Amino acid sequence: RSPSSPLHAVHAARQPGSLPGLASRLHYERHRPEQTTLYRLVQQHAASFIAHTEASTDAELPRFIKDEFDAFLECGILAHGFLRLRCGECGHDKLLAFSCKRRGFCPSCGARRMSQTAAHLVDHVIPHVPVRQWVLSLPIPLRVLLAAQPELVTPVLQVVQRVVTRHLLRQAGLKADEGHGGAVTLIQRFGSAANLNIHLHCLVLDGVYCCDADGSPAFIEADAPTDDELHALLQTVIARLMKMLTRRGVLVEDMGQTYLAEPDADGEEARTLRPLQAAAITYRIAFGPRAGQKVLTLRGAMPREDSARQPLCADIDGFSLHAAVRVEAHDRKRLEQLCRYITRPALSDERVQVNAAGQVELKLKTPWRDGTTHLVLSPLEFMQRLAALVPRPRLHLIRFHGVLAPNAKLRSLVVPQGPEVEERATAAVAASECVVQTETNPDRPDRPHRIAWARLLKRVFDIDMQHCPNCGAGELKIIAAILERPVIEKILTHLGLDPQPPPRGRAREARQD
Repeated sequence: RSPSSPLHAVHAARQPGSLPGLASRLHYERHRPEQTTLYRLVQQHAASFIAHTEASTDAELPRFIKDEFDAFLECGILAHGFLRLRCGECGHDKLLAFSCKRRGFCPSCGARRMSQTAAHLVDHVIPHVPVRQWVLSLPIPLRVLLAAQPELVTPVLQVVQRVVTRHLLRQAGLKADEGHGGAVTLIQRFGSAANLNIHLHCLVLDGVYCCDADGSPAFIEADAPTDDELHALLQTVIARLMKMLTRRGVLVEDMGQTYLAEPDADGEEARTLRPLQAAAITYRIAFGPRAGQKVLTLRGAMPREDSARQPLCADIDGFSLHAAVRVEAHDRKRLEQLCRYITRPALSDERVQVNAAGQVELKLKTPWRDGTTHLVLSPLEFMQRLAALVPRPRLHLIRFHGVLAPNAKLRSLVVPQGPEVEERATAAVAASECVVQTETNPDRPDRPHRIAWARLLKRVFDIDMQHCPNCGAGELKIIAAILERPVIEKILTHLGLDPQPPPRGRAREARQD
């Protein structure tokens, strides 16, 4: 377990009695998830959702989905354990609750992972060369297929990367064996309406590496693709994907028609998880009184006409390929912003509201063309959406290709060393650390460690959490991890905080919701 994400708990205020230099600064306050609408909805309705789903399908929900709901209800709650920090100068104490570290719908952990991943990619993975974002969206039948069979994501990515890499080699005037491309793919599983929408964001080095006579890699930039070239590339991707999926028996060709093969419908997962996923992809309701119907919407904006065709965007039969976003080699700040955007969490607390009728109103990030600004769901229908967003355990959502692949020969020669390595190069290193590194592997640089949450706050919000907010001089250090229930209750009671976790709702009849 790790400390609760601080990225949703930032406030601006003047602190009386603080040092002059600390006035009007942003400071950190503990995130209180139990006060958010999303937490209360899960707290009150998760048990009912699980019971109704299992009763409707006569099958059990996958264990990892139940664990996701349980972990979310413990995330950031002091009554489930915390770290105790103390200032070495004034003795000021601060408590930091543990987080769930889940990847489904927790906004706090999602925000932490977003900033963590973006910083890691910029500091330790993506070289200082131009980067172009290639976004591939898939038709609904293939979204359903990849949700049900996530092992197919790997061959799909291989097809896409081969097509894009060969295009870059042609643009650079090189043959297939004369250059090496590189890319990072982030598999995004959601849309703005908390719908299940599996699509690929590929951050591709906008060029290729060519090795000199001495083996040193030199980067050759590629020309930007034209609209016609992008359309041709998408046609190639579609043809090869169809061929690959047909060869694997996933697609069936009969009488000139291509359709998905019938999936196995015998397992419990086929009766519970797959209907949830299919409904979340098609904006429908999986179970309950409105099963099969479209989600209700609210139109709070004026409809707008279809805009002119976007540059460097191709659309064919439900497939879409977009390649208009390019980041220059020197613009690392914009690159990190792009990485944050494509690794953002599926939900934010601010977008989830409950109206007077007890229905959940989910605000869209951007109004749809027909003026829709909100989706309206019952609490149990909203729980169905959350369950569909939970990825399977051990499913990697970030993939590395070409020279950025983990075992690529050129990787150590092209990736940035990171600010930590540069700082160590200018500072004296302890003799014991030098001995350890020399004995283990003197030729291999240290692997980048996970960025501490205090440094992450400093990087994202320019907040100094390493020093005491009370005196401004002392350094906050972890003095204990409090996990035992009696100790938790004693400390929280002494501080005047509730020592008991928020109560969870019991399963209720569907008509009561």
